[in-house]
Amino acid sequence: MIQITPVKIGEKSATGLRVELPDSPPLVAIIGEKGFIMCGFLNMEAAERLKLAAATVSGVNTPEDILQAQIKVATSKAQALGIKPGMKGTDALRILL
Repeated sequence: MIQITPVKIGEKSATGLRVELPDSPPLVAIIGEKGFIMCGFLNMEAAERLKLAAATVSGVNTPEDILQAQIKVATSKAQALGIKPGMKGTDALRILL
């Protein structure tokens, strides 16, 4: 099953995505205007090569969990926007909106 939900930060909104996978934890992401935050399924080498503003978190099951999680890794484009490892997902999403 694929669930798509709005994720609001103040007056702005992003798209939350949760994809249930067989025999696996779900794929979870929040997509903003400038980039996205995703669970560990994200291939950071590919995201870097494509010059995407992207960051990863771990241990999440829902888009709401991403907001509370800490950023583990961010692409150089995300870092140029101000997203850093250790930052809370909510703060990173504000930058991506």
